[in-house]
Amino acid sequence: MAKSANQKLKLLRLKDILENRTDEGHPMSTQQMIDALMQYGIEAERKSIYSDLEELSVYGLDIVKCGGRKNQKYYIGDRDFELAELKLLVDAVSASKFISEKRSRTLIGKLSALTTKYDAAQLNRQVYVANRNKTVNEQVLYHIDAIHSALQNGKMISFQYMEWNASKRLVVRRDGALYRMSPKALIWDDENYYLVAWDDEASICKHFRVDKMKNITVLDENAHNPEIVIDPASYSRRMFGMFDGKLQDVSIRCPINRIGIMIDRFGKDIGIRADGPNHCVVRTRVAVSPQFFGWMCALGRDFTIVSPSEVADAYLAHLKSITEENSYGSKCDE
Repeated sequence: MAKSANQKLKLLRLKDILENRTDEGHPMSTQQMIDALMQYGIEAERKSIYSDLEELSVYGLDIVKCGGRKNQKYYIGDRDFELAELKLLVDAVSASKFISEKRSRTLIGKLSALTTKYDAAQLNRQVYVANRNKTVNEQVLYHIDAIHSALQNGKMISFQYMEWNASKRLVVRRDGALYRMSPKALIWDDENYYLVAWDDEASICKHFRVDKMKNITVLDENAHNPEIVIDPASYSRRMFGMFDGKLQDVSIRCPINRIGIMIDRFGKDIGIRADGPNHCVVRTRVAVSPQFFGWMCALGRDFTIVSPSEVADAYLAHLKSITEENSYGSKCDE
């Protein structure tokens, strides 16, 4: 057979056809491959298909042969991503608050292209992006890339920071004045991305929601305090809602049968000692803040702060102030 047009694309098109249309439940015969290639205007003979399949196997494609000699068919076996892995990634993208609804759908479409059209339909059915509390900032991915670049090259960044107003609009803080910070880490916490950065003016590390950052610029100036190194995993464990507070070693008494709550929150490096037959005391490092107290309160009366005494006293004062405010509010309603 004389070579038809598009022959140079034949091997690539065949690879696409196999990856997109075949799996263990949907193998293709050589005739079906020939028919599929014709849809792209590419003519092929059975003998050339055998040769192409051999070349693709040498290239690294896991082409599995099945069926008898008279009914031989082929499909792609192992892939870069299993369906379960893609479902996990799709769930992560659709649930992430820092990725906009539009960007989420685009990313999920790209993930769906990594499997067959049959499995892609399963991925599309499990997507629930609409009506989630997603960011409206379409530039988040580019911001993350810029911050990573600054971190890798040890550079400062400048940016504007946004906040919500009563009209449900994001507006710039400080009349649009630029923040100049030395990035230290990017942390994904509670479905949001946070920048941890050193602030020279305040001489402390501060946190910024990446989806509320605007007009990020990587500066030529080297980042300050290079000796400050932050481990994102341990850092996020001791923070609550990424709200800062004084770092202190805190001892918390809790029932032994609920120790899993403490391990899930603070990790397995916590200190644990028995305190009677049914209780234990956990010692861990915490950023003491109203958010930490709120977490403690949600756990109920079985969880108490044992030491230090100033943290225990501050927790009681926090609870007292809340009850007093609520009591005052209920009296006003009468």
